[in-house]
Amino acid sequence: MDNRNLALFQLCDSNFPTGAFSHSYGLESYIQEDRVRDQATFAEWLHTFVHGQLVYADGLAVRLAHEALQNGNLDDIWKLDRMLHAQNLPRETREGTQKMGERMLGLVGTLYPEPALSAYRKRIAAKQSFGHPALVFAMAGYHLEASGPATVLYYLYSVVSSLVQNAVRAIPLGQTAGQKVLRHFQEEIAVAAEKVGRMDRDDFGIVSPGLERSQMEHERIHVRIFMS
Repeated sequence: MDNRNLALFQLCDSNFPTGAFSHSYGLESYIQEDRVRDQATFAEWLHTFVHGQLVYADGLAVRLAHEALQNGNLDDIWKLDRMLHAQNLPRETREGTQKMGERMLGLVGTLYPEPALSAYRKRIAAKQSFGHPALVFAMAGYHLEASGPATVLYYLYSVVSSLVQNAVRAIPLGQTAGQKVLRHFQEEIAVAAEKVGRMDRDDFGIVSPGLERSQMEHERIHVRIFMS
């Protein structure tokens, strides 16, 4: 067994304390509208989120950041940090992602002595960067000598796994239904990771308007259990 990939998989655990459990990325808005109400409708929403937003932002950023680290080009990572922050228009989602990035950076930085992680932390403290979990994950994958495609695949899995657990609580779904969705999405995640590998840099920032709208509307719903 490759212990490096096992170490990377630790970061994919939905219990890894980054705060992801408190963010729904607009899912809660769809639940409030009764458009997501069961296993089938949640799987439909998750498919749209993964293929209509996640791959074009976080997924592509992980790939590009991993490539930048291989080339020793940290400036490209700092540019990606600004782009991720700027293109994330919904305020709650933007601020929530930033908090997750800072928390994940603090945790991962205590686990792995990667110079890029230290540089990122200093830039955030100096208000030169914002912080994003996708970039932290890419740095961890690079430090653990995981390939770029493997790092993208693991990151996509980590996001899907967290969202499944959040749906189990919020819809609510039974734990068995949640695991069925996660099992089905193993193939979806592989397809999404391959898609990220074929993308151009110009594909960055594409988003489904419905997803973005739901993320913007979330801060105005009356009863909620998630921060975004």
